Amino acid sequence: MLADKDRIFTNIYGFHDWGLEGARKRGCWSGTKGFIEKGRDWMVNEVKASGLRGRGGAGFPTGLKWSFMPKVIGERPHYLVVNADESEPGTCKDREILRHEPHLLVEGCLLAGAAMGCHTAFIYVRGEFIREREHLQAAVDQAYEARLIGKNNVNGWDFDIVVHHGAGAYICGEETAMLESLEGKKGQPRMKPPFPANVGLYGAPTTVNNVESIAVAGTIMRRGATWFNSIGRPNNAGTKLFCISGHVNRPCVVEEELGIPFRELIERHAGGVRGGWDNLLAVIPGGSSVRMVPAAQIIDTPMDFDSLSKLRSGLGTAAVIVMDKSTDLIKAIARLAYFYKHESCGQCTPCREGTGWMWRVMTRMAEGRAEKREIDMLLDVTKQIEGHTICALGDAAAWPIQGLIAHFRHVIEERIDQYAANPDHDGAVRRIAAE
Repeated sequence: MLADKDRIFTNIYGFHDWGLEGARKRGCWSGTKGFIEKGRDWMVNEVKASGLRGRGGAGFPTGLKWSFMPKVIGERPHYLVVNADESEPGTCKDREILRHEPHLLVEGCLLAGAAMGCHTAFIYVRGEFIREREHLQAAVDQAYEARLIGKNNVNGWDFDIVVHHGAGAYICGEETAMLESLEGKKGQPRMKPPFPANVGLYGAPTTVNNVESIAVAGTIMRRGATWFNSIGRPNNAGTKLFCISGHVNRPCVVEEELGIPFRELIERHAGGVRGGWDNLLAVIPGGSSVRMVPAAQIIDTPMDFDSLSKLRSGLGTAAVIVMDKSTDLIKAIARLAYFYKHESCGQCTPCREGTGWMWRVMTRMAEGRAEKREIDMLLDVTKQIEGHTICALGDAAAWPIQGLIAHFRHVIEERIDQYAANPDHDGAVRRIAAE
């Protein structure tokens, strides 16, 4: 279990003052100027040495991503964009940072910006987040007033932060769609290359990072890369915010060591599985876009990027959705299929047409109103969508269905057999519709 002395987010539950005074008492804004004076290379190398991997889902090394920004600032300015468009079903960690630890994010923006030669950061906040945006904007205003950011600030690096409120589109969580939205265009992903580090916001070099990735930067520099790298497992270093929901006794957001075993995470922080461990059926370990994993496979698995990848799933955003044996798995995945159909931007044909097709087939399978040969047909369609779209939304729509078929094909087949065994199923459906 992570020791309290190693926690970064010490006000994640909002028990204390979220404003500047409270943040300073917890160590925020301490030594910031000194880190900037050490130079861009020192800051980038410190984050590299820490082993921090992106906390937005992909798990790409953050320091390496920072190093992709051009060393020389040319005619085009450098920009930092912070992805606070937390729209992945099951994920609710970044909103807690925005509400209760906003100054960790504001300070992290300044440090990340200085490390990459940026003088402006844009924080793109999810459209449904109201209190979160209000607290964040207040924290930004407090930092300006205290001359921690802005022109000629006390930290010695001119820096502006713009809080941008989105309109509630899941697709804008994809980094290039977010850039399009920031520019006032329709939120649709861009083809890559060119990558944002070369041609990003307004055609200028840009780095897009998740809220949690930026918010931990200040503490890593204060306490040292070695400290952060000593927590967790090899190639999976540091602390991580886990969002635990579903059939547990105490749903929660908790900061824990990356690589904590699933059983320990749920037992210590969520009060165990509802009805006991024998009642556990399956888990979606990283938000709705990763494949579900059966109970037997995940129960003692370390919760980190590499261990879950070996199970053909992923840590994603560490949004752990626990499902007990009362869950209708087919109906649950059909509901996710509808979400991806609804949120597809429609730019790519496989995603635009395929997500609707998958949802309609999944709806019939949830009722049992399908044929067994359609299971393989559905699986084939998911593979035609996966990897064939501009952004990863097509993959995100395909993977939950692939996980269901891989581990619970027998459940689908049993549902189809039950429907076929009822000679009056058509009449029953008509009566329900009439009522």
